[in-house]
Amino acid sequence: MRSTVQVAGADIYVNHPVLHLGATDWVPVSLAPDSAPATSCDTHVAVRVRAQRGLIKVRLFTWPQVPEVEGPDPFFTTVFDGSLLLSDGRIAVGDVEQLTRFVHRVGDRGEYGVCIAVDSPGADAGAIDVTITSPC
Repeated sequence: MRSTVQVAGADIYVNHPVLHLGATDWVPVSLAPDSAPATSCDTHVAVRVRAQRGLIKVRLFTWPQVPEVEGPDPFFTTVFDGSLLLSDGRIAVGDVEQLTRFVHRVGDRGEYGVCIAVDSPGADAGAIDVTITSPC
């Protein structure tokens, strides 16, 4: 099994209990997780998180060329495992009110495999690990 390497991370404060991850394009208004831990479309994932109770830790991992590097937390629960279209090869993480936004380049534009895992699925999620695999 290949290891992953952390390439970026951010601590984000949210007022609203939803964090968006995906393309740098506009997030569809209809994308809301309701009571589910996460919901997605072809470009974004909306993840339920705990709001107004501290920072949400987000770590971004990719597959490295060198094995044996620390990876995502194996005790986290996967809430999304699929693909996202990244129109400019960058992934954005931001709060629903668009007050805080973190953007990181992962490669060329295209479709990427993405796995999102959280420490506690639902309204108590305080940490998110995002693993990006090579283009699909």
